[in-house]
Amino acid sequence: MDQRWPETLWIVRHGQSAGNVARDAADAAGLGRIDIADRDMDVPLSALGQDQARALGRWFAQQPQDERPQTLLVSPYARAIRTAELMREEGGLAKPDGLFCIDERLREKEFGILDRLTGVGIRAEFPEQAEFRRLLGKFYHRPPGGESWCDVILRLRSVLDTISLHHTGKRVMIVAHQVVVLCMRYLLDGLTEDQILAIDLEADVANCGVTEYRFRPDENDGGMVLTRWNFTAPVVEGGAPVTAQPDPAVAAR
Repeated sequence: MDQRWPETLWIVRHGQSAGNVARDAADAAGLGRIDIADRDMDVPLSALGQDQARALGRWFAQQPQDERPQTLLVSPYARAIRTAELMREEGGLAKPDGLFCIDERLREKEFGILDRLTGVGIRAEFPEQAEFRRLLGKFYHRPPGGESWCDVILRLRSVLDTISLHHTGKRVMIVAHQVVVLCMRYLLDGLTEDQILAIDLEADVANCGVTEYRFRPDENDGGMVLTRWNFTAPVVEGGAPVTAQPDPAVAAR
């Protein structure tokens, strides 16, 4: 069977961001709005998030060269770009000059009018949206000006087409966001709405947690097979604490 997939595909959530920290502070204080001065796409990594990204890079640097990524596909958001940069600086790529591609299709789910609001804030400011979300569920609910999970999945389908077209047989790492990681699992594992939401309920995707797929010609009709899910050993072995806070507007579960 002809191979139409990368040899290995890693999907990594960015390191802890300043937005994750601000969201926790807002929740702890029972506030309706998260105190973040930057645009979501400009929110930087926290100091801990930088340590996590470096730990991830060091872990990959310790692997054989043919077990390290050749290409990085990265969300355009600052926290994802910096995670990928630090990972590369620590020697995590097979070659230092490996491809580093920023792809806007890997951006965070857009939250529209619910941006920066906690669950408390959404119920207070937009009770009708809270009710719509309860009725439709997070998979299909699209806030005004924002996206549903289905919208994210639609753009990720084209990302997978690009990977198949340009990176067949290569080792590729995606650095993006929690919803992107989950929606990639939905696509690559052929899951249903109920199945992916059950996985989402089990635990948040860890910052710098690794999800790994490998091409198996004799399995899954010659497709990608999940070999690691939310794998945090690189961060732990690198001496950085594991964190798994949702990104700010995901508080609206």
